Amino acid sequence: MKRLIPIMCFMNMLMGFSQESKKAFIPDIVKQFPNVRDIAISPDGNEMLFSAQSIMGNLSSVITIKKENGIWNKPQVTSFSGQYFDLEPFFSPDGLKIYFVSNRPIHKASTTIKDFDIWYVERDDLNKNWSEPKNLGSPINTLYDEFYPSIATNGNLYFTRDNTSLKNKDDIYFSEFKDSQYTEPMVLPNAINSEGYEYNAFIASDESFLIYGSYNRSGGFGSGDLYISFNSETGWTPAKNLGEHINSDKMDYCPFVDLKTSTLYFTSKMDNTITEFEKPLTIDELFEELNKYDNGLSRLYHISIETLLKNKVTN
Repeated sequence: MKRLIPIMCFMNMLMGFSQESKKAFIPDIVKQFPNVRDIAISPDGNEMLFSAQSIMGNLSSVITIKKENGIWNKPQVTSFSGQYFDLEPFFSPDGLKIYFVSNRPIHKASTTIKDFDIWYVERDDLNKNWSEPKNLGSPINTLYDEFYPSIATNGNLYFTRDNTSLKNKDDIYFSEFKDSQYTEPMVLPNAINSEGYEYNAFIASDESFLIYGSYNRSGGFGSGDLYISFNSETGWTPAKNLGEHINSDKMDYCPFVDLKTSTLYFTSKMDNTITEFEKPLTIDELFEELNKYDNGLSRLYHISIETLLKNKVTN
C-alpha cells in the first residue's frame, strides 16, 4: 500500500508551506452565519456540507451547498437537519452515505435528547433523496459522546470519543469494518493520543496519514492546533505540528483533505483584529474592522498541501 516518506523528512516537506498561505474559503457564504465549521466535500465535488452555529455554539445545523455550472449555489439546511444539534458531516467514499453527529433522540417518537452519537443517512444513487437518519449503534455509539466520523475507502472508521471513565480526556478511536460490520473500537496509540484532548481526526482514504486536532499540547502555538501522523510499517509515527502556516494562536480544528486537489480545508478562530490606531475610527472603518473575516469567529480556510502529499512513495 502507499506510505509516506520517513518522518525525518517531515520538516523538509513542511517547508513547502512557506510558499503558501491559508486563505479564506467561500467567505461570502461563510459570513452569512455567526460561526461555520466542519467542511465536507462529496467525492464528485458537486456538494459541500458544513455546520452553521450560533454565536454561543448552542445551536447547530448541517448546511448543504450544491455546485451548478461551476458555481456554489445558495446554502440550505440539509433534509436531515435543522431540529436538533447536528454537526460534523462526512461523505462515504461512494457518496451514498453521510455520517454526522447529533444529540437527537434515538426513537423518532421520543422527545428525550440523547448524548452525542454518530448517525448516518443514505441513498440508492446520487440523484435520490436522503433517507431518514439512522443511529450507527453499538459498538460505535455508547453512553459517552462520540464525535467527528471519518471513513477510509475500506470502510474503516476513525472518530473521537469522550470516555469520562478514562484518565485521558477526548481520544481518537479506530474501528475496523469487517464482514460488513464495525468491530469494537480501539484507542489509537500514544503517538497520536495523550492525556489531553485529541479530536477531529481526518483519515486519508488509504489510511496513510491522519490529521487531527490537539488542545494546548506542549510546543504548540496556543489553544488547538492541527497535527499529522503517518501510518508507517512500524505503526503510527509520533504526531507533528503542521506549523505556523496553518496553525494560529487561536483554535484551529476540523480538518478535511480533498486528495484530488491536494487541498487542506480547516476551521480556525484566528483573530487578526487591529486594536491600536493612530487616529479615531469612523463608523464605517469600525464596521469594517469588526466584520473582517479573521475576527475571531469560527471560519473556514484552505491551503494547498501538494508539497506534503506528493512525497508519497510505494513500498
